[in-house]
Amino acid sequence: MTSLFDPIHFGDIALANRIVMAPLTRNRAVGQLPNDLMREYYTQRADPVTGAGLIITEAAQICAEGQGYLDTPGIHTPEQVAGWRKITDAVHGAGGRIVIQLWHVGRISHVSLQPGGVAPVSSTARPALGKTFTTEGFVDCSTPRALRTDEIPGVIAAYRHAARCAIDAGFDGVEVHGANGYLLEQFLRDSINDRSDAYGGSIANRARLLVEVMQAVVAEIGGGRTGLRLSPVTPVNDAAQDSDAQALYGHVVSALAPLKLAFLHLIEGQTGGARDLSDKGVKPFDYAALRAVYGGPWLVNNGYDRVMAIEAVASGAADAVAFGKAFIANPDLTRRLREDAPLNKLVPATLYGGGASGYTDYPTLHTAAAP
Repeated sequence: MTSLFDPIHFGDIALANRIVMAPLTRNRAVGQLPNDLMREYYTQRADPVTGAGLIITEAAQICAEGQGYLDTPGIHTPEQVAGWRKITDAVHGAGGRIVIQLWHVGRISHVSLQPGGVAPVSSTARPALGKTFTTEGFVDCSTPRALRTDEIPGVIAAYRHAARCAIDAGFDGVEVHGANGYLLEQFLRDSINDRSDAYGGSIANRARLLVEVMQAVVAEIGGGRTGLRLSPVTPVNDAAQDSDAQALYGHVVSALAPLKLAFLHLIEGQTGGARDLSDKGVKPFDYAALRAVYGGPWLVNNGYDRVMAIEAVASGAADAVAFGKAFIANPDLTRRLREDAPLNKLVPATLYGGGASGYTDYPTLHTAAAP
């Protein structure tokens, strides 16, 4: 029987265990640059015995226009590449594996975060009814403008460039962020995408940008180093339900299967919230059917505890399980799960922004036992 603590390969990436650190925005990258505090944070969680089999970093914008929150890192300039290289070197020195999440927020942004103070871009010109984080704190998202058809190749090129920058920075691979109501999902869902060109209307058209982005990234760095995150039913960031989510995401996964990606990362239910959304009128989603179409390494996420994670892998329902908030508060989460040890409590007030407090000062079992 396969165990949560057994090794596995995600494409070309060898993992010492099947416990993955999920991407977690922490807003510590002042000036969009990775720094020494971030290096300590990731290195604390990199030990292959006590920590993550794979670290997926916080989302990093693929271009200046992709930024949606204050003090989030980028992966598109030489300075950012150099900053990330210090982190990947430290993680590898600790025996870990690390990939970076490639991010374009689309309309989940504010003009103060955009180059020249212009409107953010999206599949649509309709604003998101949500908040983003700026120097003024949490503020309403700005009204976007719809990308012109002739601008879309430039967006695809930005993803490809960011993927190359990631490899230059020493990452083992990348995860493309296709979830949580950001740009790629803004094209996917018919609740947001109101276009009439080749990137709107039918399922195939709405999926076109995501598929072309994934093809470009794979062409640049290889399928064995490329993952993708999807969230078929999450309503976060004003991403209302697609009229036929099962058909939409079934098409996406079928279109991507030939690329032989390193892994597909599925958020089950509402990101950071309920797994069952039936009380909100959301139809049950058949993740198993999606997995049968895909056939490659399958990473699950959202609300998993120790018992659920062990069962998911042992039963074959998943190949690995990603943990988010549990990894924030427990640098040695894998050891704690293996030994069924108690977990540290998360401090919500220190999740976003700030310094070491609530970031690099959570104790391990080893430090907690020290005199």
